[in-house]
Amino acid sequence: MTADEMNIQLKKQNDELTVQLRALQISLDNLSRNFAMQTQLLAEANKRNAELTAKIEQLTERLNKNSKNSSKPPSSDGYKKPSPKSLRTSSGKRQGGQAGHKGNTLESHIEPTSRIPHMGKDCQGCPRAAECLAKHRPSETRNVMDAELSVSLTAHERYCIADCPIHHRAEIGEFPSDIKAHLQYGTNLQALVVALNTVGAVSVNRTHEILSSVFNIPLSTGTITAMVSRCAEMVTGTLDQIRDHLDSSYLIHCDETGTRVDGKTFWVHNASNELYTYLTLDRKRGIEGINRAGILPDYRGIIVHDCWNPYWKVEDVTHAVCCAHLLRELNGITENHPDQKWASRFRSLLLEMKKVRDKAVSRGRQSLSYYYHHKFDQNYDAIIQSGYDANPLPDQPKGKRGRKKRGKVLALIDRLKNLKASVCLFTEDFLVPFDNNQAERDIRMVKTKTKVSGCFRSEDGARWYLKIMSYVGTAKKHGLNAYAAITYALSGNPNLILLGQGS
Repeated sequence: MTADEMNIQLKKQNDELTVQLRALQISLDNLSRNFAMQTQLLAEANKRNAELTAKIEQLTERLNKNSKNSSKPPSSDGYKKPSPKSLRTSSGKRQGGQAGHKGNTLESHIEPTSRIPHMGKDCQGCPRAAECLAKHRPSETRNVMDAELSVSLTAHERYCIADCPIHHRAEIGEFPSDIKAHLQYGTNLQALVVALNTVGAVSVNRTHEILSSVFNIPLSTGTITAMVSRCAEMVTGTLDQIRDHLDSSYLIHCDETGTRVDGKTFWVHNASNELYTYLTLDRKRGIEGINRAGILPDYRGIIVHDCWNPYWKVEDVTHAVCCAHLLRELNGITENHPDQKWASRFRSLLLEMKKVRDKAVSRGRQSLSYYYHHKFDQNYDAIIQSGYDANPLPDQPKGKRGRKKRGKVLALIDRLKNLKASVCLFTEDFLVPFDNNQAERDIRMVKTKTKVSGCFRSEDGARWYLKIMSYVGTAKKHGLNAYAAITYALSGNPNLILLGQGS
């Protein structure tokens, strides 16, 4: 082969290799583009998967929430009630009364109105049975307590003496000032009607049915409404005094709950302590409704609440956080996020603080020792720091402005850190309770009334109810039962409840 032929052949091979190289380069470019596309798709898929995983966790956590592990009210549990979770730990003692406990049994506080002797079979019909009864005492007595339902009718009769034999003029009698109609209802019956409709949470129609069937009294639904309205009007002045007492008190509990009035949602605001209860109705749940209730705007003491944000807008007061609500939130985190070990540690710390504080109170002490103050302070900060270590702040997505989304766990850690003084106030001031149970007890019957009656027909009816329940709740705290308190109000003496007359 000549040199020219060899050069031609090499050139041809070179051209073929160049074509192959170019084809390989195109194929490599296509593969690179596909790889970049697949990488982008994988990143988008991972991002979407992370979003869906977070969404599933949120929905699962929301589904698992109930009144035992969150701030949700018991009324939201529905028919699927959660298993009770006591905040107390086991003491190791057996259930029931402990050694040395003094037992009590049901005792009658009235004397028997009749006695029925029971003798042996052979004594029945014996002519000397009466003689034996006179010589012996009963070996055992069992009592049956029952009630007799009766209605009395008092006729007030006015006389007109045409010619008085002494004064020689006509003498006409006068009815008492409270006897105004041909037929009217007495104070006891009115008090029973009001107590059934308010304290008993019985609707107007059912109250009408009960009284008509039991007492055979022709009591119309309009008359029942008028009685409730009159009672609410009679206690208005006493409620003003209750509000003044709360304004000047050292500490009050605050809470709110929703109810239905004429097909709309209204909010019941509560301010109370161990002696007084004050309930108001408003269309707003937040700070507007709180201010219109008339207690907190001028109050300067300590308010105990469930850490709801509008309460922090109340100025010139000392805030105390309900630790029972915190325990429920910590329970929820422990159940839904088992890896959050700090939550169970903080729960144990709160319970230990309560135990030590209660023990100091039982021994008559006014404050905790320096040892416990220092110990709880150090442990509090250490647990919060461990919570931050386990929950680093997520990266802010590029191009997204504003505050980083922190999530419920990190938000709770922030709250516990920022509100440390309010959370621990019950260990600093022994007059501050561990929880807000007082307010929850005082407002709970609103939910009962709503469940039983469905809703309030009118806004006036709801306000009458809250006035009477504020009055009755205060009366109970002063040792007076509800029926007696309502009787005092309808008799024109509502202020007697503030004197602690007893039941």
